[in-house]
Amino acid sequence: QLVESGGDSVQPGGSLRVGCAASGSSLVYYAVAWFRQAPGKEREAVSCISSSGDRTLYADSVQGRFTISRDLTKNTVHLEMNSLGPEDTGVYYCAAAWSNRGSPWTPISETEFQTWGQGTQVTVSS
Repeated sequence: QLVESGGDSVQPGGSLRVGCAASGSSLVYYAVAWFRQAPGKEREAVSCISSSGDRTLYADSVQGRFTISRDLTKNTVHLEMNSLGPEDTGVYYCAAAWSNRGSPWTPISETEFQTWGQGTQVTVSS
């Protein structure tokens, strides 16, 4: 099970950190990704971290502004978001894809993910 947290309303240029807490299995066996869906748009991949924890992938639109990280002591994945703009508004979902432990695999296709959270709303507006 995945539970997102941390969604909020922020002003343009602001920062926010959202979290994805996993229960039931250790994240060392999963690649975890963040997706987002803006109003009226399709869901898109934002970032992914491998089960090895040392490989990450970012969408071009967030490269250099967002950072994905993992805390195995809390079995949680975070997405640190800086320099937020209105285009970052949307529901942010985390998803987990089963992976061999220590794998560098960083999937971004929704079909690769078996478990999804309910989403957390991020709104960037002045």
